[in-house]
Amino acid sequence: MTHPITPPPELALQWINEYLNEHPEGLNVEVLVVSAAQWGADQELEACCEWMAEETPISYINALRAARRSKPPSLKEQAVEALHGIIDDPNTFSRHIETVRRALEQLDD
Repeated sequence: MTHPITPPPELALQWINEYLNEHPEGLNVEVLVVSAAQWGADQELEACCEWMAEETPISYINALRAARRSKPPSLKEQAVEALHGIIDDPNTFSRHIETVRRALEQLDD
């Protein structure tokens, strides 16, 4: 099965309408270009995964998806990493403390 890498006009119109609903001051073309590029990349990734599925264990396909579409670390994960950095090298305290502060501020009292 082939996957188009150009978004259909209906999807582009949907993105424009959603954006304008959230930002009535006007359209930012860069946001739409990024959305279109991401959509095309997602289509290509899914086409590759579909092709691989015939001969490849699903765990490998899931690993490929995770590697290519990883989510940024949460603030908690960033803070834990920052603390490890401070422990490993106390001289990096000033570089990491802002992340730790932001994470602590999000905790309930």
